[in-house]
Amino acid sequence: MEIPPKSPDGSEKSPHSRELITSNTGSTLCMSSRSESVWTSASRSKWDIYHKPVIVVSVGAAIFLFGMVITSLSCFLPKSKNVYKMCGPAFLSLGLMLLVCGLVWIPIIRKKQKQRQKSQFLQSLKSFFFNR
Repeated sequence: MEIPPKSPDGSEKSPHSRELITSNTGSTLCMSSRSESVWTSASRSKWDIYHKPVIVVSVGAAIFLFGMVITSLSCFLPKSKNVYKMCGPAFLSLGLMLLVCGLVWIPIIRKKQKQRQKSQFLQSLKSFFFNR
């Protein structure tokens, strides 16, 4: 059984535990958070908010159309018919999957924006009443 080392000043607490007691954990938690904080209320443009789902929708639509072209080539070109029949539906399904994911992503972002606005409103009300 090991005995924990004593600190240089002779107290029972280790330097590490003293550090934990005196540290300001509230400010470090806010600074280390990856998500957007309620405290930052910088206005963002529509493109900043919706650029990822718009890109996913447009890439999905392009892949879907490419799959339609390849699938229709299997009807018109007798050469390499098996290759077109295998690749066409694969591109169709991949494009459709990306298209649907992007289209579902947009209402989710809208709902989060509404929740964020409500949260900021409640924070401003709270600060108005409690900071008097």
